[in-house]
Amino acid sequence: MFQTSEDVIKWVHDRKKFGIKPGLERMEWMMEKLDHPERRLRAVHIGGTNGKGSTIAFLRSILQEGGSEVGTFTSPYVESFHERISVDGVPISDEDLIKVAEVIKPLAEQLETTDLGAPTEFEIMTAMAFYYFARIHPVDILLVEVGLGGRLDSTNIIHPFVSVITSIGYDHMNILGDNLMDIAMEKAGIFKSGQPVITGVRNKEILEKYEEIVKENRTALYKLGEEFTYEDLGPTEDGGEAFTVKTLYKTYENLEISMTGRHQIENATLAVMIAEYLRQFYAIYLEEEHIREGLKKAYWPARFEVVSQKPTIILDSAHNKEGIDSLVETVNRHYPDKKGTILFTALKDKPFSNMIQALEKLGYPIYFTEIDDARAATAEALFETARTDQKEIVTDWKGFLSKKISSQPEDELIIVCGSIYFVSEVKSVLKQLLH
Repeated sequence: MFQTSEDVIKWVHDRKKFGIKPGLERMEWMMEKLDHPERRLRAVHIGGTNGKGSTIAFLRSILQEGGSEVGTFTSPYVESFHERISVDGVPISDEDLIKVAEVIKPLAEQLETTDLGAPTEFEIMTAMAFYYFARIHPVDILLVEVGLGGRLDSTNIIHPFVSVITSIGYDHMNILGDNLMDIAMEKAGIFKSGQPVITGVRNKEILEKYEEIVKENRTALYKLGEEFTYEDLGPTEDGGEAFTVKTLYKTYENLEISMTGRHQIENATLAVMIAEYLRQFYAIYLEEEHIREGLKKAYWPARFEVVSQKPTIILDSAHNKEGIDSLVETVNRHYPDKKGTILFTALKDKPFSNMIQALEKLGYPIYFTEIDDARAATAEALFETARTDQKEIVTDWKGFLSKKISSQPEDELIIVCGSIYFVSEVKSVLKQLLH
């Protein structure tokens, strides 16, 4: 059926033509045909607007240090398609990807002939992941990232040990709603009866609604800033962050992470609380040293990732207003008074006007480009939105970067940000330009 992993990837990507179809009916149909692999998963379910991937990276690293084998299902990918389904950070093999796809493809074709219609790209990926972790490579614990929203997301057929909402911001408003409360309620759709919720959300009104839902579900809500807290101790000498975390169970003094930014301290603090909960209630083996080492070793690509020091090149897949705000804050925190250049693009369904306004606060010249994608905003549309006088359109961004790298003063920054698809392409190109 499939000769190579490239055949699988092409088949999965071809499903994009079916778009985004929120709802669980097609997933439930496939799971029933597969004898419910989702019921065999020992999972943590992680949703939210920003911070999902980084929180998963911190938590995976902590659990691995303690000796657990950890599966992850994340999206989208940065470096390779295979990384979406990984064990201990190692992407699924070509052989296993083909094996799983050959189980799911006949089901997808059969489903397409029913009244439910064809499964989407993300539904196919989710079915492949759940089958893989249930039947081919079971793991001690599986960390599942919500794809979009929560209530109607394909992943929301699992019954996890604990549900997590990292943050709430304005994203996917055409599907989730145009105000924070509507978005928050869609994300709360992953809350399950009897299963606790851990959250980094700070909005008082949203937290009050979450408290009501959790109470109805006869379980508990653990809130950042209340049941668990952190103290920001400032940047470390090597460009990371130092902080202290206090949970209901223990205080961890002077923790360090290599990932940069105050928002990453919050993600790391969430990961510590989740790890603590798993240790307390599910007998997951963890000592303090595992938490310390796990946090320090954690890495997640394209999140304020410094890929070169001379000149300093930073890649950040900040693709909404809150992500750009964190990027700007982190630049000011770690590179105060530095000059720099920004290369930016975004998808047209993102609030790019607000994103550009936030970037302009850095006072750097902004170069706008575009990618070959049906959802991409044009460089012209981005350029016209910008208020700064320091702006320019770049059609050949590869040539632009090559020239910049050779001519930019070593003490100035080059920041590439916006669409994760663009940042992923740039990362691949930079590997050639920098070596």
